[in-house]
Amino acid sequence: MKRLIGAGFLSLILSCTAAFAAEQTVKLDVQGMTCMSCPYQVEAALKGVEGVISARASLAEESVVVKYDDAKTGIAALTSATANAGFPSAITKQGS
Repeated sequence: MKRLIGAGFLSLILSCTAAFAAEQTVKLDVQGMTCMSCPYQVEAALKGVEGVISARASLAEESVVVKYDDAKTGIAALTSATANAGFPSAITKQGS
């Protein structure tokens, strides 16, 4: 009986941590986008990061808006992904 209660309690705790995860939105300034294919490369790099829900890059604004699960990834991973693709980025605006 104690094991059953313990297992139920552990299950409750683990399910609650998922409840604290939230979808976040961040806008990053992206350097080096000079051609029509650059936004697609930036988007592909970001979509390869676990936890990224969507990425929409704009050549005209030299930026990308990323929606992500903050329990799975963060700003450092996002900026690292763009930099590794050849497009250094920095946070401009963060919202929920």
